[in-house]
Amino acid sequence: MKHIFKTLAPLLLVLAVTPALAEFKLGFVNGQRVVNESPQALRAKKKIEKEFEKRDQELQKLSKQLQTTQEALEKNGVTMAESERRNREREFNDLNRDFQRKQREFREDLNLRQNEEMAAIFERANRVIKQIAEAEKFDLIVQEAVYFSPRIDITEKVIKALGDGAAAK
Repeated sequence: MKHIFKTLAPLLLVLAVTPALAEFKLGFVNGQRVVNESPQALRAKKKIEKEFEKRDQELQKLSKQLQTTQEALEKNGVTMAESERRNREREFNDLNRDFQRKQREFREDLNLRQNEEMAAIFERANRVIKQIAEAEKFDLIVQEAVYFSPRIDITEKVIKALGDGAAAK
């Protein structure tokens, strides 16, 4: 809340003190929509899915193997010799640890790749926003707001500009 006040207070002060700023042009960009709907974001999501598809399938296979091992152990554990049951439990525990480790590494790698791609998209989007701001003579464009009028929302322009290849590189 303090951050919002610190951000908006100077703007409100300027607007209140200087009536000549009636020509002040304000814009709003919904960053979440840009990330979800821009062509670059959609391509990045597909790229990441393809990149991690094989590892995801391996994890699913390992999960099924773990489940099958657990079911077999529960079903046959009472009839097994003590040493065989301990060996199977040890195998299950080793498999479970391996699965947990691979799952954690998968999530960490996936998050890292998603963050890398999103940073690149935000960088491109910010270039496009700046180009639009300069071309259309905006005084201020904000990306986070509690409320905004659809009249000042330029998100669609940004997404369209990203799709047209503006600042794509």
